This record gives sequence, structure tokens and C-alpha cells, in this order.
Amino acid sequence: MGLTAAVLAVDAGNSKTDVAVIAPDGRMLSTAGGGGFRPPADGMDKAMAALAAPVTEALRTAGAPKVTHVSACLANADLPVEEEELTEAIASRAWSESVTVRNDTFAILRAGVSEPRGVAVVCGAGINCVGMRPDGRTARFPALGRFSGDWGGGWALAEEALYHAARAADGRGEPTALATTLPAHYGVPDMPALIEALHLNRIPHRRRHEATPVLFATASQGDPTARSVIDHQAAEIATMATVALTRLDLLTEETPVLLGGSVLAANHPLLTDGIRTRLSAAAPKAVPHVVTARPVLGAALLGLDDVEAPPEAHDRLRAHFT
Repeated sequence: MGLTAAVLAVDAGNSKTDVAVIAPDGRMLSTAGGGGFRPPADGMDKAMAALAAPVTEALRTAGAPKVTHVSACLANADLPVEEEELTEAIASRAWSESVTVRNDTFAILRAGVSEPRGVAVVCGAGINCVGMRPDGRTARFPALGRFSGDWGGGWALAEEALYHAARAADGRGEPTALATTLPAHYGVPDMPALIEALHLNRIPHRRRHEATPVLFATASQGDPTARSVIDHQAAEIATMATVALTRLDLLTEETPVLLGGSVLAANHPLLTDGIRTRLSAAAPKAVPHVVTARPVLGAALLGLDDVEAPPEAHDRLRAHFT
């Protein structure tokens, strides 16, 4: 680690990018932020150009044109082949001597543990779960949607809330207060009006995610249907965590289970308590807790792991974020 900067840490999600440059002793040299990183939607060239802007700013501010290692935790790095493509794209920028690309869920996991050991479930726009051990073993899921066996996240919860509200309104489903609370939120008189407004884009598609907080608020008022949707989400999160723990032979050891992403970071009691109850039955040694630290901390800690930085460097870096 002869360079003045050891690690360029990148946490890049669909909506925003966080970058940090770290010295060999764990000191924070600079940070920068940018927009979302979306190779599937924008194409690799455009996505990499967007990523280059905050990286270039951070390197310039740190006074380090190049670092020892890039630790990049990226959305859309869901499969090994995607990690390989993204590693090649970042390596071509010559920002560092070496590059490691991981799915962005690993950043949340590492941000919440003192060593690279545990399981993380991220429930934000979508859902994902990863696990890791210090020996390098990992457990993960494709996390590509329902066709890869996944259910949940903010968009899925919003869709489920609208589904039940629509069926309640026309008689196909059980009555639910969602048929009233959702139209009220969007400023229309009833579910037929809301369905029409969504279909004709009078309410833009991007606003559909607003149905998720309405779902939680309606559930907190005791609505059985809304509560059942959140119960389903709790069960899915606990199942993913339990399977990851099993794959890593951690089911019988006290192991942290980190809960992150916008839906879980909100710490809704119905969801969080439901997860804890299910984990206590299926994985009694699991120790769940919600992670609110910035994921770029996890990317940076993983980078320090990669370059075999001393423990005090990790401690100094973590202290910067607390």
C-alpha cells in the first residue's frame, strides 16, 4: 500500500451513488455523491459515465489520481457474470491497481458487523439477501424478481396494496380499509377513479411506490388485509435469512442478521417484530438488528478487508461514520 490512498469505495444503487476515498490507515480522505447507477436501463457506457463523475471528483479532492484498490458494491450486480462485466468496466478506467465488485447488499451487511460474518436482508425498492463468512464463503440469491423466486420490497408491497384495494372495491376480495385510504392518499374519490388515473398516467407510474407507506399506516390501524401483506413480507425476509444461515453452516452459531433498505430502515413495528418472531422460531441463534449506517461504509470496510488493512484502520474508518 505505497499509494497515499488505499481504497476507493463505491456504493451505487438505482437512485444514488456514494463514493469515498480511504487512506491506508482508515482515514477518510474525501467523499462525493452522484445519481443512480442503472446499466440495464441506461446501458453500460452511460452508467459508467455517470459513475465516473463522483469518482473523479472524490479522487481529485483526495489528491490521489489512483488508489490501490476499488471496492464497488453495485446495484444490478446480481449474477456472477454481471459482476465480471462490471469489474471489467471499472478496471478499464484505471482508477486503481485492483478491483472487486459485489452486489450492493454486501455493503449493508459489512456496515453492520465488526467482521465479514453474518447475513443481510435488504428490503428497499426490491428485496435481496446475502451472507458471508471470513473464509470467503458467501450465500446469495439471484434477486431478479418473481421469476427467480423473489417476493417483496417497496414496489411489490405497493402492487399488493393496490391489488387488494381493487378487489375489495369491486367485490372480488375481502373488505379492506385500503379501498378508502389509497384513493384518499392520491386525491381521488374511490378505487375505480384511482385505477383509471393510474392506467391513463394521470398519476405517474413513479408515484405508485407511495402506496407502500399507506399500506403500513392502514395496517397499524388494525386492518386485517393490510396486516396480512406485511406478515407475508416478514415471513419472506425470515425465510431468506434462515436459508442463507443454513447454507453457511451458521444456523447453530450466534450470528448477526442485518436488516437494511428503505422499508426495513423505517423500522415499522409490525414488520420488524414479525421478522424477529419468525427468526426466533426458525433460527434461534440469529441476532437481528436494523442497519441505518450509510452503505458506503460497508463498501469501504470490504475494501480494507481486501487490502488486508490492520484492525485499527477499520476502527478509525467506522468511527468517522458514527
